[in-house]
Amino acid sequence: MFRKNNSACLLLRFRITTATAAASILGMLVVCAICTNHAQAQQSFVANEDESKVPKYELPPLFDGQLAESGDFAGGWSLRRKQLLELFAEQMYGTQPTGEFKVTCKKFEEGPSVGGKARRQQWRVTISRGANSLQVALLVFTPASATEPVPTFLGLNFNGNHTVAADPEIEITSAWCRDNASIGVVDHRASEQGRGTSQGRWPVELIVDAGFGVATAYYGELDPDFDDGFENGVHALFPEHRTSAELQNSWGSIAGWAWGLSRLLDGMEQDVNVVDAHRVVVIGHSRLGKTSLWAGATDTRFAAVISNDSGCGGAALSRRAFGETVGRINTSFPHWFCGNFKRYNLNEGELPIDQHQLISLMAPRPVYVASASEDLWADPRGEFLSAKIASTVYQRLGSSGLQLAEFPAPQTASVGVVSYHLREGKHDINAWDWQNYLKFAHQIVN
Repeated sequence: MFRKNNSACLLLRFRITTATAAASILGMLVVCAICTNHAQAQQSFVANEDESKVPKYELPPLFDGQLAESGDFAGGWSLRRKQLLELFAEQMYGTQPTGEFKVTCKKFEEGPSVGGKARRQQWRVTISRGANSLQVALLVFTPASATEPVPTFLGLNFNGNHTVAADPEIEITSAWCRDNASIGVVDHRASEQGRGTSQGRWPVELIVDAGFGVATAYYGELDPDFDDGFENGVHALFPEHRTSAELQNSWGSIAGWAWGLSRLLDGMEQDVNVVDAHRVVVIGHSRLGKTSLWAGATDTRFAAVISNDSGCGGAALSRRAFGETVGRINTSFPHWFCGNFKRYNLNEGELPIDQHQLISLMAPRPVYVASASEDLWADPRGEFLSAKIASTVYQRLGSSGLQLAEFPAPQTASVGVVSYHLREGKHDINAWDWQNYLKFAHQIVN
């Protein structure tokens, strides 16, 4: 099966299971040229990283004056929250499908890990619709000493479950992967060479020592990260809801990954009895930080939400046009958001929403926004401002807002119901980040 892609030379391998036969099908996708105007747009963009050149802007309100003065703010906020959620879906991330589907979860391997400190489980989560289904491998680590289900972090990873830890028992993904010879991905196929190469981002020992679990799945098994016309992954299960010229508000890949996180939570609720599914913290870094925020907004079952270096389309205010912009992200990654979002390329001021409103959709659940001091592409100050402004909703709901009055110095963390930190360094997630996330997550323990 072949599918032409106009953005890069890619090879796709994916698996479809049918009611009549379960089979692995190798799909080949080869593209020989990149569209000229796309290349020119890439070359001409120069990011603004000068605070003095941020344009003047006016943010759309969290709520109107009538709601602000209402004696029943919680009731009024429920209606306003629904309105904002619909706006974000229609104008940015895309609406999710409403068709029926089925989720099953089956354990296929377990054993000790991390020198006996952790219990490793591997589950096959299957999302079925009619004769077609999609399988995703869910990797779960919990403390070996745990005698009851534990609160757990759930997040997607970039390169396959086998990269999360150097454990030889972890299955190597058979899904399409972005070529990267340094981690053994050649011809878009992962290999043994990648085992444990992302363990710095997933400090399993640190997490289980703190009494928490951590669960992850490869995001490419939910939806391959390239402009494939939405013909693969979760989008293939709902062909009637695929983005087209006539349907510009249907889901992009970020919404697909977020929807997939909810399906993984479905599986955990049903079968993964080592995890307390009522105390799951959804977490993500970079594009997967954008994903964790949208997952937290659309699915209130997530007990808390963490966004690490999510930038444009995540926690950063779009109207600041600092670092990566709406136009740049839609040019570089046209499949991430819905078609309507492209209307705001070089036109952020016309957006009916902005990201402070997205952060407010987590209320009253705990939310953590994190930045890195050298990651100007992701606009750390814009991320901080979103969290700070969204705090107003938390306060009106009787909770506490972000305790930082001003944008902080590097290596500063303010951990509370609304949390923010500025880590020293570049675009990444490391042990210092996780140490603060563990402090934050203790809010949901009791």
